[in-house]
Amino acid sequence: MSTLWKNDDELFAMAKEQLFVALVGDTLDKLGYHHQFLSPHLKPLQNQMVIIGRAMPVLEADFFGDYPEGHASVSNIPFGLMFQALDDLKKNEVYICSGSSHRYALWGGLMSTRAMQCGAAGAVVHGFHRDSNEIERLGFPVASFGSYAQDQGVRGKVVDWRIPIEVDGVRVRNGDVIFGDRDGVLVVPADIVEEAFSGAFEKAKGENKVLKALQGGMSTVEAFEKFGIM
Repeated sequence: MSTLWKNDDELFAMAKEQLFVALVGDTLDKLGYHHQFLSPHLKPLQNQMVIIGRAMPVLEADFFGDYPEGHASVSNIPFGLMFQALDDLKKNEVYICSGSSHRYALWGGLMSTRAMQCGAAGAVVHGFHRDSNEIERLGFPVASFGSYAQDQGVRGKVVDWRIPIEVDGVRVRNGDVIFGDRDGVLVVPADIVEEAFSGAFEKAKGENKVLKALQGGMSTVEAFEKFGIM
């Protein structure tokens, strides 16, 4: 673990206080990870919401009808394995799901309530949420493509969880770090979390120096030549 933080609790608190997503994205670029941002259309429900935690990936799929006949046992279970996945959330984890079409909502108010009881840090759904007013009252951080009331019940199911998924071409594995704010959502692979966030904290210090220099009248050319940051 880094000398800057002792555990995830400390890292995530520091990141919320000192960082924004762009800083971590810039650091990932420098480390050679150039494709870690999810769709620019994925936004937190409210601008002030910040999502940071360990990924719990969830695989969704479209189904048609209440209990479609099929050979897989999940075909005959309402919502598939969604309840089991939701109940398996741990402290500081982010429920992140993908795999379905965008014909229905993948997250709602009751799911937010249960996730909070589990100690989860947020949800990122590659689709829509619903129950916006309830989620806002709860203050549970959710990022999605927007709100849409149509239910998942007869249209989609969770088919597995804690397995690797792809979201907008970005591989998401169990235990990766998800970081999102009003400017975007990105994935930090678990094996470079220390390097990525240590670099981001350093970049934050550098940007503060650049800011003071610009406020003092330094040109952007001079500032970049001196600090290498812009």
